[in-house]
Amino acid sequence: MDTHVRLEPWSAGDFWLLERKNEPVMTEFLGGPEPAAKLVERQRRYEAMSAREPAAGRMFRVVWTPAGARGAESVGSVGFWEREWQGEQVYEAGWGVLPEFQGHGLAVAALTELLAHVRAHGSRDSVHAFPGTDHPASNAVCRRAGFEYLGDVDFEYPPGVPHPSCDWRYRVGRPRSGITPSG
Repeated sequence: MDTHVRLEPWSAGDFWLLERKNEPVMTEFLGGPEPAAKLVERQRRYEAMSAREPAAGRMFRVVWTPAGARGAESVGSVGFWEREWQGEQVYEAGWGVLPEFQGHGLAVAALTELLAHVRAHGSRDSVHAFPGTDHPASNAVCRRAGFEYLGDVDFEYPPGVPHPSCDWRYRVGRPRSGITPSG
């Protein structure tokens, strides 16, 4: 399967994607669906991220054109933002691929494209991801995208709710070990 994707900056027209990503199947490992007001606020934050300088972080819509298809499809989102983690200034990454597109390597392809963007525009040495210890698919995405597993941590998500998570780190300057998006 062709897993080449492109990333497009989040825009006002992408609210429908936030609504889809808020469905119970998509939020099972994230504390459940958010109320409508929180989605509206999230949309504002994502649009604002697209207006900032590239090193500060970005949220993207993931677009995929299947082989032989007439057009592209929006299949999810991927983004990164600044944070402090264990005394270090790092980026945190997050992603989500809609259920009907999962299992085809698109999350790995999107995260790989995001890491290329961070290498080109970022100012921090590493990108972390914190999928729950109970979320094997997201942990596999980190592994396949070239992240290094640092151990289990209690990570707050949603804020104020500690959740057993895996701490994955990608060193921005280090070349990836031959992993390809379709690998």
